Amino acid sequence: MRTMFDLSPLYRSGVGFDRLFNLLENANRLEVIDNWPPYDIVKTGEDDYRITMAVAGFSEDELTITHEPNLLYVSGQKKAENEDSQYLHRGLAARAFQRRFDLADHVKVAGAHLNNGLLTIELKREVPEEMKPRRIAISTAALPKTETRQIEGEKKAA
Repeated sequence: MRTMFDLSPLYRSGVGFDRLFNLLENANRLEVIDNWPPYDIVKTGEDDYRITMAVAGFSEDELTITHEPNLLYVSGQKKAENEDSQYLHRGLAARAFQRRFDLADHVKVAGAHLNNGLLTIELKREVPEEMKPRRIAISTAALPKTETRQIEGEKKAA
C-alpha cells in the first residue's frame, strides 16, 4: 500500500522550497528501484561527502561522470567484447548502467578516481560568502528625535 502525502499546506507557508517539495513528490512516485551497481554515500566532514560505487570490470574510459546543476550522473557502458568466447558461466555483471544523484545547492564535484573496482567521487559543499550567516551588530546609540506632527484632525473652537 502506497501512502501519498499532500504537500499543498507547505506550499502556502514556505517560500523558495519548491525544489525540495518536488523531490519529496518524485521520491514517492518511484516504481522500479535499480540497485546496481551498489554504492555508499558517506559524510566525511562538515561540508564534505564521498560516493563510492562498486564498478568491478569497468575501466576509466568506460565510465562517465556528468555534473549538472543539482544533479550528478554516473554511467557505465562496456565496450564490445570478443564474440568468439563461449561462456560456461557468466557471473560478472557487465551491463550498462546509469545512476543519478540529486545534489543540494552549492555541492560541487571535487574529484573522482577509480581504484580496485571502486569508483570514488568526492563532493564538497561550497556556500558562497554572501549566503553564509552573518552577525548583525546592535547599536546602543539613541535614535535621532523626530518631530511629531498631526496630519489631520479636528480643531476645537475655544
